Amino acid sequence: MFTLKALRKNKTVKYGVPMLLLVVGGSFGLREFTQIRYDAQKIRKKLDPSLEAKVNVQKQSAILEEEYEKLREVNLDEWKNIRGPRPWEDSKEYQEQQRSRQNKNV
Repeated sequence: MFTLKALRKNKTVKYGVPMLLLVVGGSFGLREFTQIRYDAQKIRKKLDPSLEAKVNVQKQSAILEEEYEKLREVNLDEWKNIRGPRPWEDSKEYQEQQRSRQNKNV
């Protein structure tokens, strides 16, 4: 009886043990909830392997063909590298200088 009264008045038992249980229990609870989240994402993203192979091959080939057509249309022989303005330079003023230089060269 004496030890039970002493434990009830002890601040460590009254406040520390519930706090420790909350922290440790919360850690285990969060781990379970996050695992459920990742399992649900895996199920949602899963496709039939044969369908997945078809989708990726068709998509990649179409993208590559489009990019190849874009590159064929561009004239790379007359290409010039034009430097953009530095962060400390005024961009409008720099663009005007570039245009005036370009017009003088043409």
